[in-house]
Amino acid sequence: MSKPKMGKEPELEIRLAVPGDEAVISSLIFDAFVPFRDQYTPDAFKYTAASVKTIRGRFGEGPMWLAYDGSEAVGTVSGMPDDGRFYIRSMAVKPKAQGKRIGQKLLDALEAFARDADFEKMFLYTTYVLPVARKLYEKNGFHILRKTAPEEWFGMGGIEMEKNIG
Repeated sequence: MSKPKMGKEPELEIRLAVPGDEAVISSLIFDAFVPFRDQYTPDAFKYTAASVKTIRGRFGEGPMWLAYDGSEAVGTVSGMPDDGRFYIRSMAVKPKAQGKRIGQKLLDALEAFARDADFEKMFLYTTYVLPVARKLYEKNGFHILRKTAPEEWFGMGGIEMEKNIG
């Protein structure tokens, strides 16, 4: 008896986002963060779950990436130069796609971009309600630069993390 033939699984594609991808990016961010909504202050969640209009404005600030599993968008991340460092923001992976190293691949794409652009450091802010994200960043060489006070970000304390890449 022969084994049934298995179709090849779609390969993950990471690509730069382009104008017109705003709704996809906004939806991915919302889907990834809505399970944590009750742990965010209302203003922090509104800021985190960036609107289509907000995403549209970010195209002028720096690159954004999308991860596709076949034809389905499953993740996103964006970055921007900030005072000589490269700032990572809005890392999001659809809940049903989490655990498949999509966040790692998005982070790899962003770091490659930052290195090619001659940045020596990358940094980000994360909250205490996202311990899996913090573990990903620590695994990738980010260290805690400082703890942020709730007054700095919509009533929520957090962590600023940094990585030397230069």
